[in-house]
Amino acid sequence: MTDAAPPPTPFHDLDDYIALPRLSGLRLSPDGTRLVTSVSTLDPKRTKHVSALWEIDPAGAAPAHRLTRSAKGESAARFTAGGDLLFTSGRPDPESADDDAPAALWLLPAAGGEARVIATRHAGIDGVLTADDAPVTAVLSEVLPRSADDADDQRRHQLRKDTKVAAILHEAYPVRFWDHDLGPSVPHLFVLEPGEGERGTLRDVTADPGVGLRHQDAVLTPDGATAVTSWTVPGAKGTLRQILVAVDLATGERRTLVDDPAAEAGSPAIAPDGHRVAFLRETISTPHQAPRVELWLTDLAGAAPRRLAAGWDRWPGHVTWTPDGAGLLIEADHLGRGPVFHLDLATDAVTRITADDAVFTDVQVSPDGRTLYALRSSYLAPAHPVRIDLAAALATGDPVPATELPTPAPLPSVPGTLTEVTATAQDGSALRSWLVLPEGADASTPAPLLLWIHGGPLGSWNTWSWRWNPWILAARGYAVLLPDPALSTGYGQEFVQRGWGAWGAAPFTDLIALTDAAVARPEIDQTRTAAMGGSFGGYMANWVAGHTDRFRAIVTHASLWALDQFGPTTDDAFYWAREMTPEMAMANSPHLSVDKIVTPMLVIHGDKDYRVPIGEGLRLWYELLSRSALPADEQGRTPHRFLYFPDENHWVLTPQHAKVWYQVVERFLAEQVLGQTGDDLPPLPDALG
Repeated sequence: MTDAAPPPTPFHDLDDYIALPRLSGLRLSPDGTRLVTSVSTLDPKRTKHVSALWEIDPAGAAPAHRLTRSAKGESAARFTAGGDLLFTSGRPDPESADDDAPAALWLLPAAGGEARVIATRHAGIDGVLTADDAPVTAVLSEVLPRSADDADDQRRHQLRKDTKVAAILHEAYPVRFWDHDLGPSVPHLFVLEPGEGERGTLRDVTADPGVGLRHQDAVLTPDGATAVTSWTVPGAKGTLRQILVAVDLATGERRTLVDDPAAEAGSPAIAPDGHRVAFLRETISTPHQAPRVELWLTDLAGAAPRRLAAGWDRWPGHVTWTPDGAGLLIEADHLGRGPVFHLDLATDAVTRITADDAVFTDVQVSPDGRTLYALRSSYLAPAHPVRIDLAAALATGDPVPATELPTPAPLPSVPGTLTEVTATAQDGSALRSWLVLPEGADASTPAPLLLWIHGGPLGSWNTWSWRWNPWILAARGYAVLLPDPALSTGYGQEFVQRGWGAWGAAPFTDLIALTDAAVARPEIDQTRTAAMGGSFGGYMANWVAGHTDRFRAIVTHASLWALDQFGPTTDDAFYWAREMTPEMAMANSPHLSVDKIVTPMLVIHGDKDYRVPIGEGLRLWYELLSRSALPADEQGRTPHRFLYFPDENHWVLTPQHAKVWYQVVERFLAEQVLGQTGDDLPPLPDALG
């Protein structure tokens, strides 16, 4: 008698996978009695995800329940000081005949009743800010730079729409960002003022901001008098830099809090006293010196900033104040995890709060400061709400496990197990990675291995991703190695520095060392391996292809190919100049090794990718066909493939395109790694024609 096959999971069927609800964001009401999150689900046509707001019981006693419902979805949830819930949505306004109106600001009363529109603007409303202790709300919205007033701005927006003019005349850098064009309008900050009836009016408090609010990380002081935000400052030779400013919401007066020529300042967090401001300082890198991300403190009175936790060798992420103002809660990458840490401002001592092998985000603190709420995720489960006993962790000095709260997005079963693989680098550095093993992999039936390289390059394989999900490949029998090579975060500054400016050196040899450690395991078939990556991971996949023949297939997504070409064409070209000199770029450019590529490659690129422009994919494809050691033959046949998305960006996000992405990858790997042919190959989707 044989063991029954394990039941299928949502990862075995891509239609089931893209239909899984996805949870993001978390907000706690001022009195600590309500948690609100956003859940995205497929629309009826299964072509996009639509978000709705759900409420979670902080005590964990009651099930989660849905608050909003519309075809357009809702986002940017924020509580007012009085406990009402604000959000933005393009759902139909009962007082407007325009079904295609831009997103408006809605209010769902704490006392109950229907949501209602409280503010609109012809350009739509993007972000929402609220004050903790005062009935003050601010929003972000776009304004055309030559508009004389709001009426003139509306006329100009309508003129562009009616005449179908999309042209943009630029006077400075930048012109694009990730997947969208910048300009001609720019973000402004507006304060919501009382109006006639239930609707308010919006007052602009950022005259002539230029590109200042390009990064929208503004926060309000508890009394609602001031907004603190990073501010983009253009510099010579097309450079940009972030400083920290305060904006008086009554007068619009803007004053600089932090302007450090050697660093950028951003991600402000204002203390409960309304005066102190914690912020992140990122040093401006050079081709020889990697950036440092540090936690600093200043105040609204103009005191000289000072560094916090200088001896802590981790990069702080999002920061939250404790209600008593005596400490900071820090989210940070750490050894393939993302715990919450506590910084005692009196002693500068950093204490780990969470014990779980997971990443915690969206940290919220109860009014009494004893409890944290957060979203927890790992490679075993997507984001879901949890409660953390902060008081116990601080009292004992030991990290504590989190308690799950009822989630509106049930956690899916995964088709396999998760373990860690470690190795030692050529320079003696300790290396680690996650290894996803499919069901049934053992010494008698070893699994083929897929080396999946993360992007960034400053990042870590430490949490769930809906876009780069290893369990889909595990459901098809592959083991998936998720390594953190040099340049990965969470291992200290030196670990980043050892790969800086030399992408083809330590990052490559680290990947090979971890692959060697993985294939040495009895559950892995070392004769059937492939490598894959996107963005920087795609760069590394290209480098791997030109520097080893050990893999049977290479999948390269949104990848850097010719670094001399990439540098001036990426959306943040000035930043690239901080990473490598022209000589470094040539020494580390994969295109110079195209004649050594003997491995079949699947090239994937989206035309709307502005971070890694389509020219990289086009040039890689042509040079594979014309110059690699596996060129096209006289009939144009080649083992290489090119999956092109004319209307997708860096990630390929729409549900049906994500399906096509995985289907093409699965077929390519089945042919090249598993040796399948003919009817044994997984079918290509009919939608490809």
